[in-house]
Amino acid sequence: MSLKVGLTGGVACGKTCVADMFARRGAHVIQADKIAHQLMTKGGPVFEAILKTFGPEIVADDGTISRPKLADAAFDSGRIAELNAIVHPAVIAAENEWMRVVTENDPSAVAIVEAALLFEAHAEKRYDKLITVTCTFGQKVERFAARHKLAAAVARAEVERRMKAQFSDEQKVRAADYVVDNSGPLSETEKQVDKIWPELQRLALATS
Repeated sequence: MSLKVGLTGGVACGKTCVADMFARRGAHVIQADKIAHQLMTKGGPVFEAILKTFGPEIVADDGTISRPKLADAAFDSGRIAELNAIVHPAVIAAENEWMRVVTENDPSAVAIVEAALLFEAHAEKRYDKLITVTCTFGQKVERFAARHKLAAAVARAEVERRMKAQFSDEQKVRAADYVVDNSGPLSETEKQVDKIWPELQRLALATS
């Protein structure tokens, strides 16, 4: 059996950056956000369920779901739980299938699922180990602003809005087996990954 690892953290804390570091060292990595995006493609069951629940106002001009409009509809009206109830089961099913294939092809693999809402989806028990990535609130705002090309005040409001719908960093840290502090230079983050990676490999070999 491969070693199943969940990698999570708060908004804009650098989860993908850290996941990529593990991938470069040989881990198999998949992003829950990309799975969700694929499942929301036009005509699919998740697309239809979201459209039925949130209405046509969340559809973009090209007929696809507008993720910003959907976020506004879910967060601003306090309906994030409804959205999660549609998306999370489908994403988890896809992740399970991916991990099954990884294990089939490489029984000693380290299979990492990067998922922002890992705890919120109550999916933590599916993993052998959990990694939480952290950084400061100010860095979250700065990184979110840069990623989405937003003014600092707008980015701050959006980060705060998303944080309210998620477990706190403190909760995620307490539940983690490993914590990667991504608030310093990337070279320091790499050192932390270098320390964790051999242990994940050892555990994966022990389970194969």
